Amino acid sequence: MLLVIGNKNYSSWSLRPWLAMKVLGLAFDEKRIPLYGPAAKGEILKHSPSGKVPCLVDGSLVVWDSLAILEYLAERRPQLWPADAAERARARSISAEMHSGFANLRNHMGMNVRKRYPGRGRTPEVLEEIKRIDAIWSQAKGPFLFGAFGAADAMYAPVVLRFRTYEVRVSNREYAEAMLALPAMREWIDAAEREPETIPQFDLPE
Repeated sequence: MLLVIGNKNYSSWSLRPWLAMKVLGLAFDEKRIPLYGPAAKGEILKHSPSGKVPCLVDGSLVVWDSLAILEYLAERRPQLWPADAAERARARSISAEMHSGFANLRNHMGMNVRKRYPGRGRTPEVLEEIKRIDAIWSQAKGPFLFGAFGAADAMYAPVVLRFRTYEVRVSNREYAEAMLALPAMREWIDAAEREPETIPQFDLPE
């Protein structure tokens, strides 16, 4: 399988399937395409019909969008979703909520692994969304949202990194600590810190 991703420092959507595949121990090749460069769109379109990352290529099959890729991976590794039907429905609900919601958080607390912006981005709307995420994490079964690492954790992984950058405090700090302690998450962070590219609109002065 080939996973096409963007910059590890900035691409929150790319992190989700990459992290899941690493935690699951799935073998895959990685193609990183730096975003916003003059040739980026054309390079991405060679793999992804949407022109966006991430995109998973498995033989002749192409799957794009983080949540769709996670669902495809779950066909092989059902443990990505809880075994219990009610818990599985809840996991899918909070994953879909992250996929389609939290627009204010995305706009005001963009992912930037290398930087620290304590106190920034806290509009009233962002604070409401942080409160909602805090409520979701507070219901974690431990150490991850549904006990073992799963698709819902992959969906919330970029938020863990955003909260690290903006130094957002939450009630269940153990959850964020467990996510950051994952070897795969450490691998992503280390690679992000070594990337040479800088995207000015996402790099605020510290």
